[in-house]
Amino acid sequence: MAILLSGCATDPVPIDRSVHAVSQDSRVRYVVLHYTALSAAESLRVLSTEDVSAHYLITDSSPPHVYQLVPETRRAWHAGESSWYGEISLNDSSVGIEIVNLGDSTGVWQPYTPEQIRMLIPLLRAIVRRNGIEPQNIVAHSDIAPQRKVDPGPLFPWHLLARQGLGRWYDAAAETAVLAQLRTEPLPDVGWFQQQLHRLGYDCPQDGQMTPATRRVIAAFQMHYRPSNYDGMPDAETAAIMMAMK
Repeated sequence: MAILLSGCATDPVPIDRSVHAVSQDSRVRYVVLHYTALSAAESLRVLSTEDVSAHYLITDSSPPHVYQLVPETRRAWHAGESSWYGEISLNDSSVGIEIVNLGDSTGVWQPYTPEQIRMLIPLLRAIVRRNGIEPQNIVAHSDIAPQRKVDPGPLFPWHLLARQGLGRWYDAAAETAVLAQLRTEPLPDVGWFQQQLHRLGYDCPQDGQMTPATRRVIAAFQMHYRPSNYDGMPDAETAAIMMAMK
């Protein structure tokens, strides 16, 4: 009897996989971009042995080496406390890509190498295609956690990726026209900026107050879409960019 029960416990249940439901899609809805703020060797060690991980790591070697550290079907621990369009805990539904880059740890933002970006683009395109990810859901760690994070920083080439169809961007002609109009009018109030940030996916206070929390969210938006100035202050150019985005 013990032998029989043991066999039943380990034998697989017969499963028929010949029929597939049409009502299904990928569990992955977001891609989150990061920099490591560490050297390549230390990045690999930390992401593979400590309580943080990512699905992919792109090194700064020439040519860059791409590691897959976690299968896309499994959850990596890269996003932390996060929110996008009201969905929280994005580790559950995202792919994380870490790029070896020191950020501003030396006091100056480190640029990404052209080779890293050339490696990132096809990797990102394949992830997006496999999982049916929408452009607005290709995001920065700073977009989904603006109170805690600034990566991948102001030198990350979001506009270049958007021109490749990998990410959201604004209509430049519409932004120019709206900016010209805004310069003849009073600047919208803080509550308006908060509402726009919420519309565009950001977890932003909606209290009409220019608090440090709101300023950090505005800075995250600016770092993504207007990296020449990400001081977190509402201004006409930031407002025009927001109005030129769907």
